[in-house]
Amino acid sequence: MDKVAAKPAMGVDLGPLWLKNPLMTASGTFGYGTEYAGFVDIGKLGAIVVKGLSWEPRMGNPPPRIMETAGGMLNAIGLENVGVQAFIRDKLPVLRDLGLPVIANIFGERVEEYQKTAALLGRTPGLCALELNISCPNVKKGGVAFGADPTMAAEVTARVKEVTDLPLIVKLTPNVTDITVIAEAVEAAGADCLSLINTITGMSVDVECRAPHLRNITGGLSGPAIKPIALRMVWQVVNRVSIPVIGIGGIMTATDALEFIIVGARAVQVGTASFVNPAALMDILSGMEAYLERHGVTDIRELIGTLRCP
Repeated sequence: MDKVAAKPAMGVDLGPLWLKNPLMTASGTFGYGTEYAGFVDIGKLGAIVVKGLSWEPRMGNPPPRIMETAGGMLNAIGLENVGVQAFIRDKLPVLRDLGLPVIANIFGERVEEYQKTAALLGRTPGLCALELNISCPNVKKGGVAFGADPTMAAEVTARVKEVTDLPLIVKLTPNVTDITVIAEAVEAAGADCLSLINTITGMSVDVECRAPHLRNITGGLSGPAIKPIALRMVWQVVNRVSIPVIGIGGIMTATDALEFIIVGARAVQVGTASFVNPAALMDILSGMEAYLERHGVTDIRELIGTLRCP
C-alpha cells in the first residue's frame, strides 16, 4: 500500500506565541469569535483576534457607517464594543472552550485607558496576547493618533508593557509618512510583535445628493485595493525590525496570504474577505497547504522572507 504523503507543517512562532498555522482573524471583522461559527471551523484557525475593546462600552458612530467601494470597503463603525468588563463576563468564557489562542485588541483615548484595560485583561485567564490599536486619537494631544507620532507610539507601548505580562502585538497605522520609524519606536519600547496595516483613511461621495456616503464623512478603507500598499509596508518594516511581523490588508485568497509570507510576515490576518465569503479563512488555509505541497515545501517557515529581489 502506498504511503500517504505527510501534510506540510503549518505552525509558526510569533516571538513568545506559537500558532498551529499562520491564519488569524483581523480585529473588527470577526466579532467576538463565535459569530462565524456556522461558516468556519474555528478550531482550525491559528488564532482569533477579537473586536477592539475599550474600558467603557462604546455605541460607535451613527449610520450609515459602511460603504462598498471599487475593490474594497469603507467603514466608520467608530469602534463600537461592549466594553472590557462585559467581554470578560459574557464573551471570553465561550472563547476559552474553542481550543485556540485568543488575542484581545484594545484601544483608548488616553494612555491611562490603555493601561487600565490591559491590566484587567492581563489578570484574566483565557487570553494569550494583547493587540494594541494605536490608530486612536489621543485626546490629550488634540486628537493626534498615537500611531502617527513615534514618541506617542513608544509611550503607550511602554506604559502597557508596565502593567501586563501578556505578549504585546502593536498594530500600526498606514496613515503616516514613514511607517518604519513608528515600527522601530515601538520595538524599542518593548513590543513583542507588530501587525500591519490598519485601514487607510478615505471617503466616498453620493453625486446625486452631493453628500458623503458615510455619516462620519471619512472612514477606513480595507479590502483588495489596499493590498499592494500593505505588502510594501510589511516588506519595509520586516527589513527594519527584528521582532515578528503579522501582515494585514486586502488578503482575499491563498495567493494574497502567501505574498505576505514571502516578503517576511510570519502570520497574516484576514478581515474584509470574511464579509464577502464567510468561509474565506478556510479556503485560504486549504489553498496555502496546496501551494506548499505543489512546490515541495515541507514547512511553512521555509517560505518566510524568501523574496527574490533582482
